[in-house]
Amino acid sequence: MDGKLIIFSAPSGSGKTTIVQHLLKENANLGFSISACTRPMRESKEANGKDYYFLTVEDFRERIAKNEFAEWEEVYPGRYYGTLRSEIQRLWDMGKHVLFDVDVKGGLNLKKQFGDKALSVFVKVPSLEELEKRLKERNTESAESLATRLEKVRYESSFQDQFDVVLVNDDLDLTLKNAQTLVQDFVRE
Repeated sequence: MDGKLIIFSAPSGSGKTTIVQHLLKENANLGFSISACTRPMRESKEANGKDYYFLTVEDFRERIAKNEFAEWEEVYPGRYYGTLRSEIQRLWDMGKHVLFDVDVKGGLNLKKQFGDKALSVFVKVPSLEELEKRLKERNTESAESLATRLEKVRYESSFQDQFDVVLVNDDLDLTLKNAQTLVQDFVRE
């Protein structure tokens, strides 16, 4: 089966991961696309093949050369992230539609490649101030890294009009309900 692809992209702190986790819990016909990356594994929290496929920079570059990625990006110098074609096929072979939690460029690249087989959703917060508040509440950012992230948010937000749907995450319960409706309507088409 060649299923469909549902792509959720958003700046950090917008709530896309919460939305994706909710959709996976509520929809047995969805499978989560595990991304490949070159960043180190967080030993206490992550597992290879579950959270990410952790690759060396050399292995990642070899796979790029062999066209094994549906999309990839060097997000930060020496830090690659991407979606292996084999991962999409693995989920389709299981009879699932593929659900993505990817950065904005990755989402646009997937949409461009898969066209009408893909629904691209940009998740945004009501304001930059709200996003800054959410990122501060995570308590994982230094002042410098917070400023860098907020600048990246401004940049990534400039691409929102290129997505099929912009989903404003103002009220989480309503956002989850709207995301569920979007997915159900799309996979029914």
